[in-house]
Amino acid sequence: MALWLALGALAVYLLVRTVYRLRFHPLADIPGPRLTAATHLYEFLYNVVQPGVFLFEIEAMHRKYGPIVRINPREVHVSDPAFYHVIYASGRRRRDKDPQFVPTYGLPDAMVAAVSHDQHRVRRAALSDLFSRRAVVERSGLVAERVDRLMQRLAEARDAGTVVSLDEAFTAMASDVITAYACGRHWGSLDDEHFGSEVCRATADVMRFAHISRFAPYLVALPRLVSPRAMALLMPAKAALFRHLEAIFDHVRGTSRDAPGSSDTVITALTDPILPPHERSVSRLRDETWAIVGAGTETTARVLTVAAYHLGRNPDVARKLRAELCTVLPEVDSTASWAELEQLPYLSGVVHESLRLAYGLTGRLPRVAPTEALQYKGFVIPPGTPVSSSSYIIHRDASIFPDPEKYDPERWVRASNKGDHLKRYLTSFSKGSRSCIGINLAYMELFLTIAHLGRRFDLELYDTGPEDVRIVRDMNMGFTRRGAVRVFARVESGM
Repeated sequence: MALWLALGALAVYLLVRTVYRLRFHPLADIPGPRLTAATHLYEFLYNVVQPGVFLFEIEAMHRKYGPIVRINPREVHVSDPAFYHVIYASGRRRRDKDPQFVPTYGLPDAMVAAVSHDQHRVRRAALSDLFSRRAVVERSGLVAERVDRLMQRLAEARDAGTVVSLDEAFTAMASDVITAYACGRHWGSLDDEHFGSEVCRATADVMRFAHISRFAPYLVALPRLVSPRAMALLMPAKAALFRHLEAIFDHVRGTSRDAPGSSDTVITALTDPILPPHERSVSRLRDETWAIVGAGTETTARVLTVAAYHLGRNPDVARKLRAELCTVLPEVDSTASWAELEQLPYLSGVVHESLRLAYGLTGRLPRVAPTEALQYKGFVIPPGTPVSSSSYIIHRDASIFPDPEKYDPERWVRASNKGDHLKRYLTSFSKGSRSCIGINLAYMELFLTIAHLGRRFDLELYDTGPEDVRIVRDMNMGFTRRGAVRVFARVESGM
């Protein structure tokens, strides 16, 4: 009897909740499928049962219902590029993160997981000087040294006639740069025979759990609870990544603020006595170190991989790029600064077009306006509502980027010549007060690496086709048929 009463009460509760969500909820007037308005099961089905395809369902919703849709009972998604800057606002417009979304990061004390606008501002301020353009330029030698080492490894592959996994090579370089830059010591992945390839595999493994952890956030804490031996048996690639991260963290934690060469690292920034004690904790330092290393590795490597694929696939693009590069790099071993390379219009077009088709994080990044009602074309989005957009959808908007599937660096040259600010629609680094803090370092890596790659080498793609860079799953980073984007090539000397 008691069981039947409980089941009846549950049925009544679910019915009442469904009616409320469909008819009386503050978002009831927002267009979208009734099923998504009524339950999170739709998202669960297309992100967990069928991993990572909810993004494409959202894209289909926009085609059917318009630029604003209700994608679950509590969240709104807007595909209009002009509204992106409202969702991801800057200045005095406060933007929190969705508290139900941030546990998926598994780094509760990192800046990326700061829910409140004020807490994020404090955490970002502690690191902003370290990642300012001036600081990046002052340490450009660090980046240039790792780029040169990458070119040496590619030259070795050329001489040996071997096929190179370019995604692994770029991941090795990016991980070396970010660990050296932020922590004072690099991993030495570029010096490893296999480019420290376990890092690539481990990152892909972590991404595969992105949507599961959204519905079961306690899962992201499991790696911290499992013994290292058990982790090595169950998830060897992830265990290798954790060993790398722990080694870096131990190095950072063991570095004195007053030690020679320690003036510009995460440890000195996050142990500054001016910060509140809870912002200088061990867990804060650990989580921020891991977040910076992860974000500074995968996203930059992905853009370089996409660029290399299209340079190999489009010889005309490679030739035009090399002709321009020869004006500032007359010899293959010539050097040029980031500032000089930025002035080259076609190189800039290659960089930005590669950013566009790499997408950054494909997953949506909900923002919450805690006190502000957002208005969009007659619809009112109440304060406290998670609102999101997606770089994948924005970057494929044909009204902004005609023929969006085409790799066309000259679209950026044409826009610049006409005075169109096309870069305002490039959302790879997000926008607003919570945009990527490492944007300057990433741009320096992209300009220097693509410039020297394009000047020195031709790439002959090997066992790599369009389907190997085409995104078919959103695991926060875009996945292809092979999982993470994989590009293989033979390296030849450029003319």
